[in-house]
Amino acid sequence: MLMYPKIDPVAFSLGKLKVHWYGIMYMVGFLSFLYIGKYRVKKYGHSFLTVKLVDDTLFYAALGVVLGGRLGYCLFYQPMFYLLHPLNIIKTWDGGMSFHGGLLGVMLATYLFARKNNSTFFELSDFIAPIVPVALFFGRIGNFINGELWGKITTAGIPWAMVFPQSGTMLPRHPSQLYEALGEGIILATFLLIYSGKPRKIGQTSAMFLIGYGIIRFVIEYFREPDSFLRNVVQMTHLSMGQWLCVPMILLGIVLYYYSTKYGRYMVIKPQPDEVKLDTKHR
Repeated sequence: MLMYPKIDPVAFSLGKLKVHWYGIMYMVGFLSFLYIGKYRVKKYGHSFLTVKLVDDTLFYAALGVVLGGRLGYCLFYQPMFYLLHPLNIIKTWDGGMSFHGGLLGVMLATYLFARKNNSTFFELSDFIAPIVPVALFFGRIGNFINGELWGKITTAGIPWAMVFPQSGTMLPRHPSQLYEALGEGIILATFLLIYSGKPRKIGQTSAMFLIGYGIIRFVIEYFREPDSFLRNVVQMTHLSMGQWLCVPMILLGIVLYYYSTKYGRYMVIKPQPDEVKLDTKHR
């Protein structure tokens, strides 16, 4: 049994400005998007993206993540509280981000950016999807540093069970934040980066992301302690809010994969202005 290593959520202060580890993890996630995205454009090419346009893609995606993630949390998890206390919506440093809300925000940003560049939604979402789990990994590490979203109490005697004093008990729990960092982050990222490294029809990579994330998150939710204000949902339906939000993801992914496989086409790769040796087979 392990004890949660108490970590100050504030990494450092600059006068009255406090820089939180949670924010740093988001920044590292965004930087990883830039690095991996530019590398993949150089290696595989794209129908319209250039190395320079990856920066603009990140700007749109980051807005979608932050705004969608925060508004999604307020809407999906505590709508009445934030309706009564609207100013609390901007207090992102206190935690409270929803992946599913962030996903909807990124989807909207993807649509707008693709339309701006006379392209299609799925040509861009297939590029973004394999990189998202890398950023998710850092986000879950941020959750662990904050000491939030801990797991359920376990009596199985597993050696990595951890005591989270902030949970109100000294009983061992599943470190579900680390489970999610491993599953939603490392495992899903590895699979999607390998999968998308070969020629795929437009939409297939996005579909595999929806299916993969939905299944992994659905399973891990069994080890995660539900928020206190949502325990009634679990008691009544035997599923957590996170699991309910994953169901449409999985179903949409299955439908999209079927449609893309049967009716989709391969992306037409255009040469890059600052072209390095591209994988010409990736079309």
